[in-house]
Amino acid sequence: MKHLLSMESLTRDAIYSILELAETMKATRGRHEKLPLAGQCWALIFSKSSTRTRVSFEVGIRELGGSVMFLSSADIQLGRGEPIKDTARVMGRMLDGAVIRTFLQSDVEIFSEYSQIPTVNALTDDEHPCQILADLQTIREKLGGVEGRIVCFIGDGACNVARSWIWAAARLDFELRIAAPQGYQPDAQLLERARQSGRIVVSSDPLEAVRGADVLYTDVWVSMGKEEEAAERLRAMAHYQINDTLLQVAAPGAIVMHCLPAYRGKEITAETFEAHASTLFDQAENRLHAQKAILQLIARRS
Repeated sequence: MKHLLSMESLTRDAIYSILELAETMKATRGRHEKLPLAGQCWALIFSKSSTRTRVSFEVGIRELGGSVMFLSSADIQLGRGEPIKDTARVMGRMLDGAVIRTFLQSDVEIFSEYSQIPTVNALTDDEHPCQILADLQTIREKLGGVEGRIVCFIGDGACNVARSWIWAAARLDFELRIAAPQGYQPDAQLLERARQSGRIVVSSDPLEAVRGADVLYTDVWVSMGKEEEAAERLRAMAHYQINDTLLQVAAPGAIVMHCLPAYRGKEITAETFEAHASTLFDQAENRLHAQKAILQLIARRS
């Protein structure tokens, strides 16, 4: 594996290799036998703001022996219109790897092609693969694995996190249910492709969707870049909130997950958030461990 560009591009075996190594990374943090990024310099190229993604990648690169520089779009010529392939060809001659958080999926793919250095998708409008890998690690810790489970995503079913969950369901043995209002459900062509190898159900009824589910998952209703749609989104998703009513029909011992930041009183109630805070912040921490596994697997070998 040379890059991590999407969940869609990962095989079942590649996903499990990442998850197994992530568990080792977590268990051996602070005493790693190998430093696969020793002597390497990686760049974080971010066109979108971040808390968890930036901190976890900066810490992870350093803990694996590398050095890291943070570059926002305002810091480099990309922000002034330089083609991504030109930026990539320059950085490929100077860096050992890049982590990119941006809008277009094509930008990450073009960068990986033209830079010829290991490249990680740290979020695009299409996918958020690092988040879902950390989520799968968390489910393994809390429930013993995702196999045979029911994961229910509630809210904006057309967002990048939901799309990455769709590809996880297409690769692994679990059922994914997406509860979303009309107009915010996954693209029909995407579902058709993913359903060829996965069990994916889309519904506009959140109560029915969560019935018997092992994992209740949500994300913000207004993603970055969608701020102008905020009023309409809040109206459309008002009944797609994780709360006690939904939890009562979920499976006994169901866990609640959120990729954060969370807006209490909107996609999740404050009471539900605090009752499941231990899982939610284990999930956030696992971004560090899953991403360290990714970095080790794609790093250039000396």
